[in-house]
Amino acid sequence: MTLTASACAPAPAPAAALNSLGFAKPPAQTRVVVAMSGGVDSSVVAAELKAEGYDVIGVTLQLYDHGAALAKKGACCAGQDIHDARRVAERMGFPHYVLDYENTFRESVIDEFADAYLAGATPVPCIRCNERVKFRDLLQTARDLDADCMATGHYIQRKAGPQRAELHMAADPARDQSYFLFSTTQEQLDFLRFPLGHLVSKAETRALAQTHGLGVADKPDSQDICFVPNGDYAAVIEKLRPGAADPGEIVDQQGNILGRHRGVIHYTIGQRRGLGIGGGDPLYVLRLEPETRRVVVGPREALSTKTIAVTEVNWLGDQPFAGEIPCLVRIRSTRPPRPAVLRPLPGRRAEVELLDPEDGVSPGQACVFYEAEGTRVLGGGWISLRRRPAA
Repeated sequence: MTLTASACAPAPAPAAALNSLGFAKPPAQTRVVVAMSGGVDSSVVAAELKAEGYDVIGVTLQLYDHGAALAKKGACCAGQDIHDARRVAERMGFPHYVLDYENTFRESVIDEFADAYLAGATPVPCIRCNERVKFRDLLQTARDLDADCMATGHYIQRKAGPQRAELHMAADPARDQSYFLFSTTQEQLDFLRFPLGHLVSKAETRALAQTHGLGVADKPDSQDICFVPNGDYAAVIEKLRPGAADPGEIVDQQGNILGRHRGVIHYTIGQRRGLGIGGGDPLYVLRLEPETRRVVVGPREALSTKTIAVTEVNWLGDQPFAGEIPCLVRIRSTRPPRPAVLRPLPGRRAEVELLDPEDGVSPGQACVFYEAEGTRVLGGGWISLRRRPAA
């Protein structure tokens, strides 16, 4: 008689079941640091994980001056929001710490925001905050606390792929934050968890907050950039960089003077309203020339772009970053992904060719890559000042 392996040797022990965060141990033995902004999303993440029995530690970053923030509703990481995060921790019974990151935030995010605007770009400081503060310094703090992972309230999904952890768009397209998280590295993704990414609506999040009796259940979502009161970018930049709002000329593509403006920082690529130029066909901001303090305007068709230069590329795909890669790209957070061909270049650069031209491609915005079919985020980069118009 021929013996099978099971007949001549003891059967292997069954693999330990994975908990909801993907670890082969009980929740009570799994430490998770939750990045708490004081809003309903991160509060629900912390409350849910604590209710499941995890060893939860809440951490809130103080990113800018308390005094200025206390009077502003809808801001994160300051004043009332720190108080709200602490109340959630007290109710659910887990430790909560506040870390002062004002200097880091100023140097890594706010200063670059101001300088980018002065250079004629349209920056996205929320991406830099995730990249340089939350997913770098705060993540290292989580490791220092011997955490197994760090969880956030972002609406994006982390899935176990055949080769490694993958980043995917959120189940709710209206809440998807993948555009703001393209710079997440593979090492960071291995350590991060996003428990809300599978929810199909914000209503589910608020219902969970009600279930746990959290006082933030009906708290409004944060609006605008946290350090920009009432969305007035120009006022913040002028305060940070005195003289930045010096007036100049509005010119057409041939350099003819059409009018005067009140400072380049008041304008963005694609802007139509507020130019102060009456009569004739509609004109749009085509580019900003901060060196000469000129705002260049022209017809809408001059905004169309088909080829985009991208720098500081972060690649999360399984295939090598080489050759021609068919994909979808998103050039603004408010626009849907569009078909494109990605051509990698040396030095973490790439050229993106859009199958159909887009209007208002702005330097300083992100260009995020997605798989051609499906929901996976392949990475992304920053749109540079070089731009080739559509033919």
